[in-house]
Amino acid sequence: MGFSDFFKKKENKIMNEDLIRLGVKVANKEEAVKIAGELLYDNGYVEEDYLEAMQEREKDVSTFMGNGVAIPHGTNKAKKYIKKTGLSFVQIPEGVDFGDGNTAHIVIGIAGKGDEHLQILQNLATILQDEEKTEALTKTDDKKIVLKELL
Repeated sequence: MGFSDFFKKKENKIMNEDLIRLGVKVANKEEAVKIAGELLYDNGYVEEDYLEAMQEREKDVSTFMGNGVAIPHGTNKAKKYIKKTGLSFVQIPEGVDFGDGNTAHIVIGIAGKGDEHLQILQNLATILQDEEKTEALTKTDDKKIVLKELL
C-alpha cells in the first residue's frame, strides 16, 4: 500500500533519500521536530517560517500518533510557507519523549499543499498501523527500505 500515482511522478516526488535521516539521537521532541522541518527546508519543500509553525503546532497539540510514530506539521496559518508537498523521515532508535509517556522512534515531517496533507495523513496512518512495518522502519539502516515502505 502506498501513495497515489500523483505523488510518485517525478515532478511531484514527495520523498527521496535526501529527506531521510537514520540513527539520529536527539535530546527532546523539539530537536526531533526541528530536524524533520530542516530536512523539508533544506530540500526546497518549505520556507524557513514553516519550521517555527511546526514547533507551534507541537506546543498546541502533540503530533504523536501511536505505535512509536509522531507526524509533526505546521499550523493551518503556515500553509503559505509550503512550496510543494513533501515528507521527511527521522529515525530515532533510542526514542524521544513526546509527552504523556509517549515515545517516538519515527518522526515524519509533513508539508502538504492545499488539502494534500489529508491524503498523506490517511496513507501514513494505514501504513504505520502495521506494527511489523513500523518496527522494521525503526531498525533499518537502509534508506531504500524507508522509501519502499512509505511510498
